[in-house]
Amino acid sequence: MTAHVPGLLFDPSFASAPGAPRARLDVPEGERWNLGDIFPSWESWREAFDALDRRVKGYVARRGTLAGGPDALLAALRESDAMGQLAYKVWYFASLAHDEDQRDNQIGARRQQVQLLFAEWRQSTAWFNPELLAMSLETLRGWMDADAGLAVYRFMIENLFRQQEHVLDEKGEHLLSLAAQLTRVPDDAYEALSTADMRFPTIELSTGEAVQVTYPRYRALLATNRVQADRARAFEAHHGAFEASLNTYAALYNGVLQRDWYQARARGYASTLEAALHGDHIPVAVVENLIASARANVGSFQRYERLRRQVLRLDTYHLYDGAIPLVDFTERYPYQQVVDWIVASVAPLGPQYQQRLAAGFANRWVDIYENDGKRSGAYSAPVYGVHPYVLMNYNDTLDAAFTLAHEMGHSMHTVLSHERQPFVYSDYTIFVAEVPSTLSEALLLDHRLAHVTDPLERIVLLQHAIDGITGTFFTQVMFADWELQAHRLVEAGEPVTADVLSALYDATLRAYHGDAIDYDPLTRVTWARIPHFFGSPYYVYQYATCYASSARLLVGLRDADAAVREQTIARYLDLLAAGGSDYPMTLLQRAGIDLADPSTVGAVATLLDTLVDQLEEALGARGLL
Repeated sequence: MTAHVPGLLFDPSFASAPGAPRARLDVPEGERWNLGDIFPSWESWREAFDALDRRVKGYVARRGTLAGGPDALLAALRESDAMGQLAYKVWYFASLAHDEDQRDNQIGARRQQVQLLFAEWRQSTAWFNPELLAMSLETLRGWMDADAGLAVYRFMIENLFRQQEHVLDEKGEHLLSLAAQLTRVPDDAYEALSTADMRFPTIELSTGEAVQVTYPRYRALLATNRVQADRARAFEAHHGAFEASLNTYAALYNGVLQRDWYQARARGYASTLEAALHGDHIPVAVVENLIASARANVGSFQRYERLRRQVLRLDTYHLYDGAIPLVDFTERYPYQQVVDWIVASVAPLGPQYQQRLAAGFANRWVDIYENDGKRSGAYSAPVYGVHPYVLMNYNDTLDAAFTLAHEMGHSMHTVLSHERQPFVYSDYTIFVAEVPSTLSEALLLDHRLAHVTDPLERIVLLQHAIDGITGTFFTQVMFADWELQAHRLVEAGEPVTADVLSALYDATLRAYHGDAIDYDPLTRVTWARIPHFFGSPYYVYQYATCYASSARLLVGLRDADAAVREQTIARYLDLLAAGGSDYPMTLLQRAGIDLADPSTVGAVATLLDTLVDQLEEALGARGLL
């Protein structure tokens, strides 16, 4: 058993609200999420924090009792669950409030208090796993067979014994728990350096407009500004802000690598990748084969980039040219209109799913627009016992529309998992998490393609579908490739400096893009602006495996046979409702998805070629080739 610390489902990659940001106090209530559903006030939060603190301090009294019988073990497990449920509310009330305006030091201090309490929690429970593992598994199985309450924990207990060789004795677990708070330092420092303390420069566009190239405005510029020189200027200014502190970013990332290698070795893993995958019972070969397959199929990726260069009539083609639409299409996508589309798009999943999704929008799950100091990007926060919360920085672009669908897919996963599973299995693994988010995007795309009448918008939508593959599959595998190589540098005892990381990124970039793009000096430093590298090591590959999984599900949902569609829907909803009640590979197999089958991953490149064929046909019909 470990302290059940909640986590985010996070997508940092999209643009934010149009116009000048507002102060948080100026944001209308209807555009803000309702944190009052968690606690009505900070006073109530403090009472819950103190209650959690007391329970954490009292838990150590259970030490030495587990072998006393099934009642003692069940009581310890249920008390751990009770602390976990309370922890979700205590953490997210402070964390979500902090993300509303990260410059508020008072709220930031409260968030840090929770982090410190979580570290104490880990220390107070460090004895549990070694004590349980000292018991006979056969004895425990007998107890679980005889006690329905204890039987709920069967998968958790069996899984713990599976991992027994990597669980230390009580003293070792205690020492690791003492270091828990330190493990967050590189990520927290990165967040402060790249967000709260970052001072992005202001550039002058060809129109004379002055724009500060913050994360959201930079992304918006790349997606909307058709003047290549403006995109180049924004790219140089934005990346230059990271280059100015590149040695600091390298030191922080070295801290991430060294931490991961220390934890892997401390638990007896052969590599950081094995350590990251073992908990979910995922073979290392899944990631290695994914990378090998992507590298072998980059031809379809590069074909699309060459098509873009041709259609955009560019003498040179750079990474900052990859988001601009191929055709002039100035349609904006207002938030409420997109909400209606998203609700309509999930009709294939049944009326109950559709109604519950609509209720989430109506009940203020979403914090919609950018404001001063607000955390960039988007995420879904699974607040157990309340409902999910979605952070957005919505800006009326097509990219933002699909990001909203993405995060609501996460949120519906949370709703079904929390509803159907006992607390111990309510938290699904990240290996499965991106299946509903990417499927939700695909359903929105299907809905728009079925209703669009403008041939130019059809081209834009086809481009978006292709960009989903290049961005969610090839780019994320490229990130995973670089990340794995960086970790292996530390495992081999090699030095990690800014130059080393930048050279590694440049080489990896060229392996995927080849001669389809032109390279700029600052592309080498892109690694420094990818939050997942610092906050969620070995996460990004799962975007690619989940994309392949959702593509397989989509085939079933589109089948002409109603029986096949109904079976696919039932399997999919069961997958969401299963939470973390079994190993992710097993859950996906039950849903009809086998990631061990190379065709599941290899079919993505085939799909990309098919879509590029369709795009070429649509562009040709408009005389654009």
